Amino acid sequence: MRRLARASAALAALLLLSLGLGAARAADGPTLTRVRETGVIVIGYRPASLPFSYLDAQLRPTGYTVELCDRIVAAVRERLQLPDLEVRRVEVASATRMPLVINGTLDLECGITTHTAERARHQAFSLTVFVAETRLMARAGERVQSLADLRGLPVASTIGTTSIQHLAKANEQQGLGMRILGGLDDPEGFQLVRSGRARAFLMDDVILRSILAQQGPAADDYRLSDQSLTVEPYAIGLRKGDPQFKALVDGVLAGLYRSGEIHAIYRRWFESPLPPQGLNLKLPMSAAFRRVIANPTDSPDPERYR
Repeated sequence: MRRLARASAALAALLLLSLGLGAARAADGPTLTRVRETGVIVIGYRPASLPFSYLDAQLRPTGYTVELCDRIVAAVRERLQLPDLEVRRVEVASATRMPLVINGTLDLECGITTHTAERARHQAFSLTVFVAETRLMARAGERVQSLADLRGLPVASTIGTTSIQHLAKANEQQGLGMRILGGLDDPEGFQLVRSGRARAFLMDDVILRSILAQQGPAADDYRLSDQSLTVEPYAIGLRKGDPQFKALVDGVLAGLYRSGEIHAIYRRWFESPLPPQGLNLKLPMSAAFRRVIANPTDSPDPERYR
């Protein structure tokens, strides 16, 4: 009888343990549960999107968004009590970044991705981490200020971006007759202008400034339009349907905003010499992003940032 009681007590303890583990997994949500079970978190990075995500001299991913994601990984380690958590880094491009989030390959997409309402139908996004605007870049003598100046001409952008979508939509709606050329990445889009194949390159202003900073004295051969065409709120890409993981990610970012530490992080990547070349974008924080820091938001509405 005593042996039976001990067996029953052991069975009850196992049942309680099982129920406890099940409750813990439910509280963690699917992403943290998988990370706990595998001991691996997967991060997507861009290899040449300075200063957000690029490779350093040792070919390791670095940059502004990568640093923010590293802070998130540290929080995951603490939450799950996994000091030896493996960080697996996967190279992505404009065309592959979102599909890899949607199909579950990536836990965090740490590059330069605009949060839009259309994209949010298929994946989730963190709080906004940067606010850019799209502009046109052309050779200095071209005096390109708007898409109307490019009627009937070849214009470049980057495949898989909101910029090329805007270009195609405006071309159709305004009957501009432009020939739209797509680069596989931003440097290739710039090369289309540099080689003379395209008259202008439409892209986010921070990316254009980064590209020009890498041209040395030749940067003076190009000009950015004074007029901006769209507002682009950047965010970290997340798997849809996992509010627990989004809450953790947003909590880390909100903490950086609330403490003011985000200002030091921003200065490191946008107002200081960047490794390994020592380029300095000298780009002060925009008023739009300062408003985000004061009142964090994950809104995809461009009007929210004007």
